[in-house]
Amino acid sequence: MTQAASTFEYYRRNFGKDAMASIVVFLVALPLCMGISIASGVPPTAGLITGIVGGVVVGLLAGSPLQVSGPAAGLTVLVWQIVQQFGLPMLGVIVLLAGLMQIAAGLLKLGQWFRAVSPAVIHGMLAGIGVLILASQFHVMLDGKPIGAGFDNLAGIPGALSHALYDGGTPLQTLLIGALTIAVIALWASFAPRKLKMLPAPLVAIVVAVGVAALLQLKIKYIPDLLKNPEDINNIWSVIQYPTLEGLKRVFDSGVLIAAASVAFIASAETLLCATAVDQMHQGPRTKYDKELTAQGAGNAICGLLGVLPLTGVIVRSSANVDAGGQTRSSAILHGVWLLVFVVVLPFTLAYIPVASLAGLLVFTGYKLAYPKVVPKLLLYGKTEAAIYFSTIIVIVSTDLLKGVLFGLFLSLLKLLYVFSHLEIRWDEDFLNNRLNLHLTGSATLIRLPLLAAELERVRQGSEVHIHFEHLDYIDHACLDLLTNWETQHESTGGSLTLEWEELSWKYHQRRTGARKAAA
Repeated sequence: MTQAASTFEYYRRNFGKDAMASIVVFLVALPLCMGISIASGVPPTAGLITGIVGGVVVGLLAGSPLQVSGPAAGLTVLVWQIVQQFGLPMLGVIVLLAGLMQIAAGLLKLGQWFRAVSPAVIHGMLAGIGVLILASQFHVMLDGKPIGAGFDNLAGIPGALSHALYDGGTPLQTLLIGALTIAVIALWASFAPRKLKMLPAPLVAIVVAVGVAALLQLKIKYIPDLLKNPEDINNIWSVIQYPTLEGLKRVFDSGVLIAAASVAFIASAETLLCATAVDQMHQGPRTKYDKELTAQGAGNAICGLLGVLPLTGVIVRSSANVDAGGQTRSSAILHGVWLLVFVVVLPFTLAYIPVASLAGLLVFTGYKLAYPKVVPKLLLYGKTEAAIYFSTIIVIVSTDLLKGVLFGLFLSLLKLLYVFSHLEIRWDEDFLNNRLNLHLTGSATLIRLPLLAAELERVRQGSEVHIHFEHLDYIDHACLDLLTNWETQHESTGGSLTLEWEELSWKYHQRRTGARKAAA
């Protein structure tokens, strides 16, 4: 059997499982695409087009077959800032440029380098985004608008909540719809009937909110109210904005280049982090990172040409795909097809969805991102990792996303420089047995070689020296060469040198075991 025939047979054999999984992913993606659009400051139907591109285009080209791509909560804050700074017409140009950067990075085999970003920074970035989403969408859930920057939105929550509770009216109605949405999502997995648990909680929550709003005839905002022309709800393609010649002339402006590079970097880092997580969920083919990066770039280039949201690999939809039994890339592709069929055949149903329910969905999403569940794992690698995590969050919330990520990377670099330049040497002398114990802590590298050499020069001639490595993180060739040469010199005076390599080997084994347990 030829390779092509074998591949066809593989996909045919798994098509049933993929089709069922694709329906689950579609049901998860539908409300998320619209909610993320609202949080990004663009028409809610723009996210559906991005979801279609992420499913069909990226699904066909992906290097991570079971990863699902679409609009991501991790980019909402950045996109919102871009729309506020440059205007909605420039969003497409910036996303197009970001996609081309991703394609270039994939072709240059830079996919693995994006994985080199410290996990503390990545998790801090996601948590910071979660705080910003929760703070901004809480106001939308109360029939208002985000106040401004992150801390402003956080500080304004008590006042907005008090206004809704005591003054009543529309804000109280939207609060109840949003709270109902959050409650259904939070409780669905625990209390839903076993036969219905396969239904995604976000979709069930939106359906319940639609039913309650219709039953009570609530006069609140619905999706058409966010469109310039409410009739456009029946034609989602009306939100497409092709790049203009005037916009394309600005591609070399420093602000536009920085914005595009920010989208490309954050989208790539989030995608490849998600791909790594998906690889741990199944036993199928592993991710080809450069191919995945190129596929993401192609998808974002198309989204840029259409003037809609950028896309990334997204963990919620990807994990739903794996949990639902997806076996090949067909499930991701089909979920994009179902989105396309939905917006062509049933677009009128979107008119019944309350904006507050989508905002509630995002408030819950922000909470899940912001919850510091990763801190215990980071502490296994030292308190500095947790410090970098929280510092990244604080800077993101107090300034903006790019500054927070860059600050986190700066702290990671400082930690790396400290680790590779910090060496402590402690003496423990046994005069009775003429024995000297030398304890090394930190990293014995070329940078600290003069210090090690100076300490060795203090050793008495003819003494028995034991060097202990139980607290040593790393030793390089230069320091090993120094110890070897010094051993020859010291033995010529009647002394001896014992290197406790067993301690270093045991410590390394214990750390690997601890890391595997943390990953599990």
